Amino acid sequence: MNTKTDNTASTSTLDVLKWLGVILVLGGGVFGFYYFEHHMLLVRVIGLLGASVLALLIASRTQKGRSTLEFIQESHLEVRKVVWPSRQETTQMTGLVLLMVIILSLIIWGLDSLLMWLVRLITQS
Repeated sequence: MNTKTDNTASTSTLDVLKWLGVILVLGGGVFGFYYFEHHMLLVRVIGLLGASVLALLIASRTQKGRSTLEFIQESHLEVRKVVWPSRQETTQMTGLVLLMVIILSLIIWGLDSLLMWLVRLITQS
């Protein structure tokens, strides 16, 4: 049992160091982007993108990063299982929603007009 706790503690410390590395790499990329402002924008953007990719690679090696990648993969599998509606079904449902919105707006307009008439009748204005 102690081995598991020690392993978790060392993993946690290593993860903290990795996250510190991510922050340093991203900070260095942003610093370099502005420090080398006299260079071409394309070169600076490529450097910033390279630093971002390196930071993502480092972050993906942490426990949180691994769980995030696993979540993304599982989400992708779930999206592939979705049965998407056909074009005809989408058009019909859109038409039905628009019709219901129009009907409901007419009902609310009628109620508003009725209440406004009642208020004018009561206040005599």
